[in-house]
Amino acid sequence: MNIVIMGAGAIGSLFGALLSKKNNVMLIGRTSHVKAIRKNGLNIEDKTQLNVKIPAEDSVDKVTFSPDVLILTVKSFDTISAINQAMKIIDDDTIILTLQNGLDNIDMIEKVVDSKQIIAGTTTHGAFFSRPGVIGHTGKGKTTLGKLNGKKTGRIKHIADLFNEVGIETIVSEDIIKEMWVKAIVNSSINPLTTFFQCKNGYLLENPILEKIVEKVCKESTSIAKANGINLLNQHTIQKTKEVIRSTSENHSSMLQSFKKGKKTEIDSINGKLVDIGKKNGVDSSMNEILVYLVTSISN
Repeated sequence: MNIVIMGAGAIGSLFGALLSKKNNVMLIGRTSHVKAIRKNGLNIEDKTQLNVKIPAEDSVDKVTFSPDVLILTVKSFDTISAINQAMKIIDDDTIILTLQNGLDNIDMIEKVVDSKQIIAGTTTHGAFFSRPGVIGHTGKGKTTLGKLNGKKTGRIKHIADLFNEVGIETIVSEDIIKEMWVKAIVNSSINPLTTFFQCKNGYLLENPILEKIVEKVCKESTSIAKANGINLLNQHTIQKTKEVIRSTSENHSSMLQSFKKGKKTEIDSINGKLVDIGKKNGVDSSMNEILVYLVTSISN
């Protein structure tokens, strides 16, 4: 299968390296990363030990084929730019798979692509960008894919099979929107706190005050989800969040990684979006509002 991955950072590069075992994969990433890959191959370290020779470019303009699947792993604030650039190479048969954080990516993609072509996904793999050409795979996780309408089509099953064949443990969900909300709630409770306190994920449960704050953010974000028609229980989302914290206890969240590199964070697409939805539905969103303020205050 011909696959193009736009946003070859940590997760994009990890998935690209694994998928390249049995597919024709092209990575689109930053120039320094692309140059290192061309010189020494793409190196995956830690939980996965892999070196692959994989085509990589720093612009979609240099892609000479129309992919069967376009995987978006760019930051949420780059989604509109990325999908508009990608329109040069995709056709009516191309599947667009978003594996991004945030709650507003699908809305942005749907502005230029038919919703029938869109697949959404979540993953719990832990990865970080070590240096150009080198990705650290800090934790093996599970990946969930789903059509927006919940149908388990032959095509999405085929894509899930491709993922499983190369070692990306994947299932197909009949309610991917709910799965994305769960991930957003988990991220809303972990990422901003680890960023503001500049700590590993595990510290959020080691510090009793931070653990209480995690629970409060979880409950508020879950209430916002409920008001938006997503059927979730506080007990479930709190349990899920703590499971993620424990399984990634030694990891730095993606938001903290961005902050440390002086890059823009995804606070607006995660907690900021929750605040917008909460206010629209008359639900208290003060905890998320505080977290947006805190992360924004140290990022400027």
